[in-house]
Amino acid sequence: MRTSGLLLATAVTAMGFATFGAKDAKACGGCFHEPNENDSPVTAHRMIISVSPTQSTLYDQIQYVGSPSSFAWVLPIHGTVDVGLSADVVFGTLDTLTQTQVLQPQANCPAAPTCGDTFNAAPQAGAASADAGAGGVTVLKQQVVGPYATVQLAATDPMALNTWLTQNGYLVPSSVQPIVAAYVNEGFGFLALKLVPGANVQSMRPVRVTTPGAGVDLPLRMVAAGTGATVGITLWVLSDGRYEPQNFPWFHIDDSQIVWDWSTTSSNYKTLRAQNEQSLGGRGWEVESSLSLSQYNVTNVVLNGGASFGGPGGAPAANDYEAATLPDGGAGTADQARMDDMATLFAGITMPNVRVTRLRSDLAHSALDQDLTLQASMDQSELSNIRTVSQQVNEPQCPIYGSDCGIIGYGPRGQGGSAGNGASGGTGSSFDCSLSPRSTKAAEPPVEGTLTFAVIVGFIGIAAMRSRRRRDEE
Repeated sequence: MRTSGLLLATAVTAMGFATFGAKDAKACGGCFHEPNENDSPVTAHRMIISVSPTQSTLYDQIQYVGSPSSFAWVLPIHGTVDVGLSADVVFGTLDTLTQTQVLQPQANCPAAPTCGDTFNAAPQAGAASADAGAGGVTVLKQQVVGPYATVQLAATDPMALNTWLTQNGYLVPSSVQPIVAAYVNEGFGFLALKLVPGANVQSMRPVRVTTPGAGVDLPLRMVAAGTGATVGITLWVLSDGRYEPQNFPWFHIDDSQIVWDWSTTSSNYKTLRAQNEQSLGGRGWEVESSLSLSQYNVTNVVLNGGASFGGPGGAPAANDYEAATLPDGGAGTADQARMDDMATLFAGITMPNVRVTRLRSDLAHSALDQDLTLQASMDQSELSNIRTVSQQVNEPQCPIYGSDCGIIGYGPRGQGGSAGNGASGGTGSSFDCSLSPRSTKAAEPPVEGTLTFAVIVGFIGIAAMRSRRRRDEE
């Protein structure tokens, strides 16, 4: 699977946490490809929408199969928009910081028997389980942005627009032409982006498109171009509050619904998601989480090349960004492009923290007949991405201890603990192999370093135990 990024223009409507002037600037990209390419090369989209009272910006990272000789996108917009380069590291950063983690509950195995200096194993730490006018067409603006040749068009005649696009190398499938016509009749213009990556499709870079005004309205009808029966979409909304779909059904999986199965060491989280999507006819969106994140921390992770906090810093911007083109036409640097991208991502969001709402859906192709409208949620509480399990099925495997308090095997939790009392080391002295259950408190999120230390201690203890058993046998 190949991945390329493309930022699509946002919609501007009168919505949000304050009353803003209505500016109906909308856009969502359709992928047009050569007739001899895969009929449905696009498998998923990852999108970012940054919304503020002053402007809105939408990024779209497209995942596709095959190795197309040419890709082109046509995006509905109103007026003219600002186009700039972004990078895959921005998507990776938001994904890392917001991905859903279902914590494995504590096994609560019976404690090791107390046999003098017998090693007692360290408690198990929780583990994480876990897209020039002619014939009714006016060219408003043309520019080259990185590897893309871009043109912004206004049109009054759908047939003339289709003709212009075809003559200029944008092969509009016949199934998409009615969609293009509908946007023209609704007063939209279009941003057309074309790149010919040649052999090195990995060089394709994300693009961002910014429109003045606030609000988000995602025209999904254009997403239908190039997709198959189902398309997965992950969407992050960056604003000053929590968002949710207004005109599509949506759901949130509560922690109380999640069940951990010890026989598979996994939860039913993905099953619950699939069941909800199926019950909503392939039109449902999951609101996964809504987190308050520090703008500084998000920027710091991007500046570190996507590394986690505390990891190696100073990753060269050239690894993800291309050199910027300055407003005066001069050549800038990759670092300038990266800082400009971060300034655009948080433009108009004045608070030090930004609310990041993560949504996702596996939309049926039939659901792409309607544009997605997002609205500010009535409930503005945060939704954590760390999920704590309260229900369990089957039993974890726990150590079974022999008469000398050594581990002789593993079995279900109900069979764990002591296999019976007896002499220790042939001395005939009695000892207490009583069981003391561990706390049933829910597991805390794993902390890097703590888990590593526990594993090291465990290996040392096992080695010591084996050494002692060899001495007993000699």
